[in-house]
Amino acid sequence: MAATIRDGRPTKHLGGRAGSVLLCTGVVFGDIGTSPLYTLQIAAKAASPTAAIAPEAVIGIVSLIFWSLIVVISIKYAILIMRADNHGEGGILALLALVSPHRAKSNRRRAVMVVVGLIGATLLYGDGTITPAISVLSAIEGIKLYAPQTEKWVVPLTLVILVLLFMVQRKGTSWIGRIFGPIMLVWFIVIGVLGIVGIAKAPAILAALSPIPAITYLWHVRLLALAVIGGAFLAVTGGEAFYADMGHFGARPIRIAWFGLALPALTLNYFGQGGLLLSDPGAVQNSFYLLAPEWSHYGLVVLATAATVIASQSIISGAFSLTSQAIQLGFLPRMNIIHTAGHEIGQIYIPFVNWALAVGTLAAVIGFGSSAALAGAFGIAVSLLMAITTLMATFVALSWKHNSLVVYAVNGGLLAVDMVFVASTSTKLGDGGWFPLAISFIIAFLMLTWRKGQEIMDKMRLQIREKSQDFVARIAANPPYRIPGTAVVLGRTAQGVPLPLTQNMKLNHVLHERVLLVAVEMTEAPRVADEHRVIIKPISEHIFRVELRYGFMEKPDVPKGLIVAMARQQISPCELAQVTYYTGHETIIPTDRRTGMARWRKSVYALMHHNAQRPGAYFNIPSAQVMEIGLEFEI
Repeated sequence: MAATIRDGRPTKHLGGRAGSVLLCTGVVFGDIGTSPLYTLQIAAKAASPTAAIAPEAVIGIVSLIFWSLIVVISIKYAILIMRADNHGEGGILALLALVSPHRAKSNRRRAVMVVVGLIGATLLYGDGTITPAISVLSAIEGIKLYAPQTEKWVVPLTLVILVLLFMVQRKGTSWIGRIFGPIMLVWFIVIGVLGIVGIAKAPAILAALSPIPAITYLWHVRLLALAVIGGAFLAVTGGEAFYADMGHFGARPIRIAWFGLALPALTLNYFGQGGLLLSDPGAVQNSFYLLAPEWSHYGLVVLATAATVIASQSIISGAFSLTSQAIQLGFLPRMNIIHTAGHEIGQIYIPFVNWALAVGTLAAVIGFGSSAALAGAFGIAVSLLMAITTLMATFVALSWKHNSLVVYAVNGGLLAVDMVFVASTSTKLGDGGWFPLAISFIIAFLMLTWRKGQEIMDKMRLQIREKSQDFVARIAANPPYRIPGTAVVLGRTAQGVPLPLTQNMKLNHVLHERVLLVAVEMTEAPRVADEHRVIIKPISEHIFRVELRYGFMEKPDVPKGLIVAMARQQISPCELAQVTYYTGHETIIPTDRRTGMARWRKSVYALMHHNAQRPGAYFNIPSAQVMEIGLEFEI
């Protein structure tokens, strides 16, 4: 994809360039960095399930893995896709915001792009339930090679490690990165050294540096090619974390860490395992561990376990970032989002997402029981996500007015590669590939239901809202009792008078001396500059409409935004402690009314709405100053 590099991203205080590189090594590269534990073994067994693997198959598979890393990760993600940032933020929803902005006129193309983008986003959740399970299981299973009697402890030990991993998520990505970064640095050095040892055993494996052995081999095996490609694809799973976690660390540190450390180490290790298989085809049972000298086996199991725990981290942090974007863009209900580092952008923890992923991951470990069984479920969600990312990045490049011939040529070639991987991983659908897809489609359904429900509710609110000028005329003709102080009335849109205010007037017949009608708008940009944060429009002498604008990577803070608004109206900020905030406590009642959504989906929406975080808590409003006005809506 041809695209311009977006400059001007905010500086992230992560301890300098070297510190950022080390931190992203510990968070972004965990998944792809631990793929050597199982990738070549699974691909080799797919190539020769019954007999000893032939030398030409070994060289062909290693060549396929190496060029997959070059084309999919180095060229597509590190060089091209990461240029399609939304003011520094990445991820599939950042692409969706660029290609189909919320303010854009609704049409069939936009509707299709929204659905495709949401499906792509939810595939990350499906992948997130499998990645921690297969990564940690594959490391712990190394014990069986040296102590077969410990096999019954593999699953329980894996479960304990995963529970501990999800428990430490509340510490934040930065804290975890500082712990995991040095471990991954050691991991990449160790696997690189092991690879050199394996290459020395059979230098003929260096023929795999050319793509010709891969092409020749796949041409000769014909029908078996899809199974082999599906196995080799496991080498690039984790590539989506490059883009999803870009907002945490920035594009440059990720690129430096990839080309300077991760790619060379992975290349050496895959070639080393290939060299081992050329000299000893029987090592296919576990080519990674058998590459190491016997004295280092237990130490290597410990290091591999630590590295696979880190592999799980990249997908978890990506899920947090994705969920935050989805909430701000209106695809999910409000959730409790904890910012774990006030001085760093994008450092968040979402308890509900964390433990939902934990439940899915633990269920996958218990249900599948081994990394070999999980391999059938692994990959299909990632390959579909990669294909959707390429498709949407194409539309972004075209919207940025790049040469259409170049865009179609480059992205068409990358999409063709993606579709080959999709076809190969689809062969595993009956072997467990349905599991992450089922999770993905359930979440996509919930997102679309929430989005549609919010559209219906917004229309209903506008229909029954009183117009601003009518409201001013009514209180002028029949003045209510004015009480001292300032009332801040929250509403979803900057049109008409929010229902909590008119309902309060109807029930209590009072109005504060000063009224601020506040609407919080989430933009398609990740962040909004302070000078563009507030828009104030006077409605009457003592009633003002205030629009607070936030980016989809920011936490909306209404009191802080009102400090700016009040300063512009010569109101002392110290009065914030005496402000009363009015919000609506809405109850949704599903009916058979025709609104474009079936009643059973309305019930699902009502349940999601009921469990959404209260507006006061989400907008950082002190609970002692919030007054909720009950409202009922029949939809």
